[in-house]
Amino acid sequence: MSIQDLRLKAKEKGYFISPKANKVDNYVARKMLEAYGQPVKVATGPKEIKKVKLPSFIKVRDFAVLLKLPVTQVITVLINNGVMASINEEVDFDTASIVAQELGFEVETEADTAQTEFGLGFLQEILKAEKEENLKYRPPIVAIMGHVDHGKTTLLDTIRKAKVAEGESGGITQHIGAYQVKKNGKFITFLDTPGHEAFSEMRARGANVTDLIVLVVAADDGIRPQTLEVINRAKFTNTPMLVAINKIDKPEANVIKVKQELAGQGVLTEEWGGKTIAVEISAKQNMGIDTLLEMILLSAEVENFRANPAGKTIGTIIESKVSTGKGATATVIVQNGTLKVGDIIAAGAAFGRIRSLEDETGRKLKEAVPSTPAQISGFSEVPQAGDILQTTDSLDSAKQIALTVQQKNRSHKIASKQAIVGDAQSKSLNLILKTDVGGSLEAIKQSIAKLKNDEVKINILGEGVGEINENDVLLASSSKGTVIGFHTKINPKAINLAKQKKVVIDSYEVIYELIEDITSAVIKMFTPELEKIAIGKAKVLAIFRTEKGQMIVGGKVEAGELKKQSQIMVIRDGAELGRAQIEELQQGKVMSKSASAGEEFGIKLKTPVKILAGDLLESFEEKIKQKTL
Repeated sequence: MSIQDLRLKAKEKGYFISPKANKVDNYVARKMLEAYGQPVKVATGPKEIKKVKLPSFIKVRDFAVLLKLPVTQVITVLINNGVMASINEEVDFDTASIVAQELGFEVETEADTAQTEFGLGFLQEILKAEKEENLKYRPPIVAIMGHVDHGKTTLLDTIRKAKVAEGESGGITQHIGAYQVKKNGKFITFLDTPGHEAFSEMRARGANVTDLIVLVVAADDGIRPQTLEVINRAKFTNTPMLVAINKIDKPEANVIKVKQELAGQGVLTEEWGGKTIAVEISAKQNMGIDTLLEMILLSAEVENFRANPAGKTIGTIIESKVSTGKGATATVIVQNGTLKVGDIIAAGAAFGRIRSLEDETGRKLKEAVPSTPAQISGFSEVPQAGDILQTTDSLDSAKQIALTVQQKNRSHKIASKQAIVGDAQSKSLNLILKTDVGGSLEAIKQSIAKLKNDEVKINILGEGVGEINENDVLLASSSKGTVIGFHTKINPKAINLAKQKKVVIDSYEVIYELIEDITSAVIKMFTPELEKIAIGKAKVLAIFRTEKGQMIVGGKVEAGELKKQSQIMVIRDGAELGRAQIEELQQGKVMSKSASAGEEFGIKLKTPVKILAGDLLESFEEKIKQKTL
């Protein structure tokens, strides 16, 4: 058939060939033939299958040598796939795999590609590998969360003061991001970072060191947006939660109303037939604090938090900084094993040997056991909050772990994250979900269900467990959808097809991040609201001139101010008669931009309304306001 006919036929099946193109690649040609039911002709005769083993990361120059191809040819294929990598830059395994397949190679994985990712999954695997008989009780790690101004910081301060009042040596002298208190002979570790912003980096990187959440709710205010955020976070991560109903000393405190509102969000306190412990406190007056600490210990006993102090030493970085005289320092919460001075460590892209261990009082420590927060020095560079810290046998192995992370951070990838975009015309967000396990899929679906609203439809058109494949991409293409993967891989052929079909594939490691991106996509499709902002109010005292569509009046500003650029609403007997626009504003026969409360003025108005003495003129501005969920 003619080239023109070929382009039309291809377009019918969803394959767009540019008018400037004089060829298509084999992959597209094969798919087009298959789409029309044509047998794909394969070259006859024996053909040697070229195989190649690829490492986790490889420089472009070494990649070309491995394939026995000119480096310019490899770079060209990389560029065609949207990767601008020079001869000395690295690409990751997935990217190299796609390029190699396009060049006719069958890809095998080198043993080192299977290196464990030193992330949250690695930490959980270490903990699971510990033998039951070696596990011992460890103190609970507690995060105090809640809505702004509900008393989180005051509660942390009160608990701190109680620590000093009980005669513990030292007292907190430095901020290291966490501290321990002792109650009834047992320790409790508190994350000293109230609010949500401090956790954003750790959350984005998948770290979750919290054993228990104390949700602070003000008795005089009740459930607020950030309160809901904490409740959802506890549900998503299956983290046990206690409720501290604060400010009970205030006259307007209403504890029953708070418990009713909590029940409305699925948080049933013990008095309401549920299992959630609620403690009434006043952080300011130091009321109920002892009871709260006792309930935290009781919950910890029920949950039975354990670790092996003699096992593999591992923890999570919660804060990091460059300290004068100490260099790169970080606060780690030990989650298994025992950290000692002199240990060789790796955390993210940093490594080194521990020079010093300190607690929140600045006291030198020889070791830190599970659930202990400690500030450590001796890093090669500053690690990031959320990095998993581990001990190694040698500096070389620690350096290799850090190097692997550095390579991953700087390597070029074909499948980079894009914004989730809905169909603005139909106001719908079509999703295809693929996860590692069924439990993750259900958790994500439940989270998405909470985002349902009257304006934007969220449709889950496909779902399943396993890697993202070509069928997922084709479904997304036909429905203007987005493919979302959670803790799962993307088939290289699916990446190629997604590029052809212009389909967005996004991979996530953290449910919060996934839900936040979906929420953002939904909000962007909302029709913005026009918000009216009142600026001032004036009373008309005299009418000087009346013309068709125009009036000159005099008056006095009663409240706020009258601005020349603002709009005017004409009100008589409490009802709006119409709108007006200020063309000129004078004070004492001098042109002015505004008139403030108590000042008299004369204005020339453009208006269809016949204004009378005694009418009110309300000055306002209109702004476009984006709706939120």
